[in-house]
Amino acid sequence: MLILGIESSCDETAASVVQDGTRVLSSIVSSQHDLHEEYAGVVPELASRAHVERILPVIRESLAEAGIGLGMIDAVAVGNRPGLIGSLLVGVSAARALAWSLGKPLVGIDHVHAHLYSGLLHGPDEPPKPEAIRFPALGLVVSGGHTSIYRLDSWTRVTRLGGTIDDAIGEAYDKAATILGLPYPGGPNLDRLASSPGANPAAFDLPISRLGPDSLDFSFSGLKTAVLYATRGVPGRREDHPPHVPLDDQGRTNLAASFQKAAADAVLLKLKRALVQFRNSDSLALLTGGGVTANSLLRSELQRFAREQRLDLRLPARQYTVDNAAMIAGLAFQFLQSGHNSTLDLQAAPTTAC
Repeated sequence: MLILGIESSCDETAASVVQDGTRVLSSIVSSQHDLHEEYAGVVPELASRAHVERILPVIRESLAEAGIGLGMIDAVAVGNRPGLIGSLLVGVSAARALAWSLGKPLVGIDHVHAHLYSGLLHGPDEPPKPEAIRFPALGLVVSGGHTSIYRLDSWTRVTRLGGTIDDAIGEAYDKAATILGLPYPGGPNLDRLASSPGANPAAFDLPISRLGPDSLDFSFSGLKTAVLYATRGVPGRREDHPPHVPLDDQGRTNLAASFQKAAADAVLLKLKRALVQFRNSDSLALLTGGGVTANSLLRSELQRFAREQRLDLRLPARQYTVDNAAMIAGLAFQFLQSGHNSTLDLQAAPTTAC
């Protein structure tokens, strides 16, 4: 089965053709980083206008790279939630029009849930990954807009166990990078600085939010504030406190490394708590996704954690950690296999399904 996936939830215009749920024949992503760089963040109106300009060329390119024509498509899938509503409307409108004109099934996919599927994807010339997932499974999405832990009873039954109550981890990375004077996009640049030779992740004692002994929710605002105070000093400092000393280059490097370690430790802390609910299975799958799974430290820590806990870790290849349409088309295959599809009045929604 060949599924055309479309993704436009934020600032990436993407289209992909995926065969039988996992074999990615094409994955085209048109980034808008250069468009939003001067604003140090995504401007919704600019993003939606850029999607309008790019959506058809990106779809055509994805079909050409896959070596197929529109008539060979068996279904059309689109990320219809969550995201910037103007951006979502562009992708949903294109998908609805294609599905109607081709007479093919339409499948609306939750963008966040699709991230959980991205660890199953592989290129056309790569060996297939082990596909069978034993449910229930544990899911983790870490991105610019979401930091959540899920229980998956199937690909179509997803329950959120915990999520961020303030900043998502990717947002915290971007804000910390801005505080440290790093260019946009902040997350990858902070990762590079924190990975510099001689960086000391123990140089600063930064907070790790726990939110109670059993909480699976996340909070990164305190960590971000601690980076601000370490960089610029504490407001209202008493006279008997020593004055703040500006950071030199080594200090900035150490602070970036300390921030990165604290952020990763916060994620691992909540995963350990979540495992308590899943101890009836020795082959539990840990499904991960989202842009922050490309982070070098978190990636290695997840691999170490999975080995220690004997987890079946599904960590996406780096090209599938960013917003992409391959994960949309891949998850849509599972929906169709389960008898789920959408009607042509499919709507865009700014919030996730759970």
